[in-house]
Amino acid sequence: MSEHGTSVVGVGEFGLIDRVTARLSYGSTVLLGPGDDAAVVAASDARVVASTDVLVEGRHFRRDWSGARDIGHRAAAANLADVAAMGARPTALLVALCMPADLAIAWAEELADGLAAEAATVGASVVGGDMSSSPTLTIAVTALGDLGGRAPVTRAGARPGDVVALAGRTGYAAAGLTVLSRGFRTPRLLVEAYRRPEVPYAAGPQAADAGATAMIDVSDGLLADLGHVARASGVAMDVRRDAFEVPRQMRDAAQALGVDPYTWLLAGGEDHALAATFPPAVPLPEGWRPVGEVTPGSGVTVDGRPWEGAAGWDHFR
Repeated sequence: MSEHGTSVVGVGEFGLIDRVTARLSYGSTVLLGPGDDAAVVAASDARVVASTDVLVEGRHFRRDWSGARDIGHRAAAANLADVAAMGARPTALLVALCMPADLAIAWAEELADGLAAEAATVGASVVGGDMSSSPTLTIAVTALGDLGGRAPVTRAGARPGDVVALAGRTGYAAAGLTVLSRGFRTPRLLVEAYRRPEVPYAAGPQAADAGATAMIDVSDGLLADLGHVARASGVAMDVRRDAFEVPRQMRDAAQALGVDPYTWLLAGGEDHALAATFPPAVPLPEGWRPVGEVTPGSGVTVDGRPWEGAAGWDHFR
């Protein structure tokens, strides 16, 4: 057997997740385990939504591209968005910070400021965590949330005929990352979107209240993340390209860099928009817009045709 056949690169990120989760068992307190944007764990008198994420320097962020406060906002947003995608209201963050011994105290303080400020936008607080010495700066965040009596909106409820809708923006952060990776710092709109995402947190509970059948945080890329919903629900999805407007700054940057802007819009991640499916008779809540439909079958297409190229991010590919 080849080396790739016995290593992570051979199965990819999501193949590895499938293999690992198949070997796990769960106690009676776990109401929803791995496979969705967040787990649901029963408490003594209620339910708690929990999600975790990790950022590693050089892989998820660079200190010469973003300040400590911005990195704090990004680290918090990645987790708070997962809680919102379950239809819950974020309540608390736990943060573990592993850092080189020579890291400036001011940098760590500004990171904490960014984490706390992003949490405060949804009424949540940083309530604890851990610190350790490490040669690689690593930030691990766990978010907790309150369903407020709602059923969690998972990835597994989409049905043929449902409307695919989006709250928030896509492509901006991916465009900003491309700009920075090419050595530029403008357009500012795109670079700032990469440094500090604007997440529509309130749209998650609103979608749940409106009757959303499935929902997900768009962190890896819209097509890739819709692919997770389609797979979990046993359906297909088709996205309309004309549902996405290319802003002027993105169009100009794409032309200058030789990039198709729809690669950013449809396959770029880290804006943390929310994507959901709704029954066709349900009016979409404010802030949600239709971008496609759910159909019988499997996979995700664009204007009825397969998407050429990567549909999103995979850590092991």
